[in-house]
Amino acid sequence: MIYLQLFLSFFQIGLFSFGGGYAAMPLIQGQVVQGHGWLSMSEFTDLITISQMTPGPISINSATYIGYVVTGNIWGAILATFAVCLPSITLMIVITRFYLALQDNLYIKSAMFGMRPMILAMIGLAGAVLFTPDTFMDAASWAIFGVVFVATLRKVDPIWLIVLSGAAGYLIYGL
Repeated sequence: MIYLQLFLSFFQIGLFSFGGGYAAMPLIQGQVVQGHGWLSMSEFTDLITISQMTPGPISINSATYIGYVVTGNIWGAILATFAVCLPSITLMIVITRFYLALQDNLYIKSAMFGMRPMILAMIGLAGAVLFTPDTFMDAASWAIFGVVFVATLRKVDPIWLIVLSGAAGYLIYGL
């Protein structure tokens, strides 16, 4: 019975949490702390901290942790993680099927072509945050940025760029 409750709770969280992991936190709290009493408020606060420290989306990390704590085994973690992802996966499959069926439609092509500048602007805006007066980039940071930019244009593997940038940052700032 606990597995069914766990699945339904996290399926609802995945279905109604629009806006990312932080937007899901009140829903998770409502289900886990207030609804079922699986965690205390103190444990829930610890959960938020752990979910932020570990790599990956907060709602998925939370589901995995809660599933394991509630059931005491890996199957609960897998079930909760699957349940929170299932609505998004289903929606993406449906949208993809419609897109593939309509991708040659003139209106769909025009809409997709029209969205390109907007997507580029959103990515640029996310990068522009680095250039505000509140953030400081010294000469070494600019040098790393320039080297990575040129390496990206030369099609260097992004994983290597991340690793080497981290190593350069450690050598410059960590020592």
